[in-house]
Amino acid sequence: MPSRMIVSMLVAVLSPLSVFAQETPWEIYTEEGREAYSQHRYAEAEESYLAALKEAEQFGNEDSRLGTSLDNLAELYYTQDRYTEAEVLYRRALAIKEQALGPEHLDVAKSLMKLAALYRMQGKPADTEPLYQRSLAIWEKTVGPEHPDVANVLLNLGDVYVDQGKYAEAEPLYQRLLAIFEKARGPEHPNVGTILINLGDIYLDQGKYAEAEPLYQRSLAIWEKLGAAAGPPLAMTLENYATLLRLLARHAEAEKLEERAKAIRAIRPPSAGDPPPPPPPAPAAAPN
Repeated sequence: MPSRMIVSMLVAVLSPLSVFAQETPWEIYTEEGREAYSQHRYAEAEESYLAALKEAEQFGNEDSRLGTSLDNLAELYYTQDRYTEAEVLYRRALAIKEQALGPEHLDVAKSLMKLAALYRMQGKPADTEPLYQRSLAIWEKTVGPEHPDVANVLLNLGDVYVDQGKYAEAEPLYQRLLAIFEKARGPEHPNVGTILINLGDIYLDQGKYAEAEPLYQRSLAIWEKLGAAAGPPLAMTLENYATLLRLLARHAEAEKLEERAKAIRAIRPPSAGDPPPPPPPAPAAAPN
């Protein structure tokens, strides 16, 4: 028994050293880059990622480490608003993955989403939309149209349609999202509350007030159940619902919701990570 304990102790002490000794330069540079990136030391992260990329170039286009290095460096440039440099790297990573894995691999779908997000940030919907559409087709074919993993690309593509005022295209995507989240996470999950707001906003923007109101009401009930933890999403729902009530000339009800939203935001002002409340939609000609 004592001898076994000694062996265990030696293994515990020596194993980390053995693992570290086996790390390749690419792994070391990549880990250093990720650590620096997570701490916002971007100059150091770039130096490490470039060193990792130099190592990865030796592995050839068939090696996944090259795509990883390109993605890491592209993400760093994206974070720094160096969009032109990021685009070159994202495009190269996409081409490598398409060649090595085939055009319908999930890693290709993920690269398409990264490039689409870059174009969306630059306000290029014509370039963004087809990338999300292609990514969605790959996800649907690979995991199925109702799988929870499809939700992210559905949301992004729906948002791109809304950005362009393509409400007819966005609506069925949000409806699908709602069904996916309700099935996977339950009808009172915060994700459901968020999609209800988005769907309500689409109807509001189109003047479909009768369709919008029950969605806001249901979303409001979800956030209220969470209480103080709801924070900005609750305030946003109150504000958007109040906008609808103003358009319906139900000003007294709207004022109560606006006061509640104001109180919530006073307690917890929006932070950089919170979505800002959208501007009020323009009034439609007449309610349905």
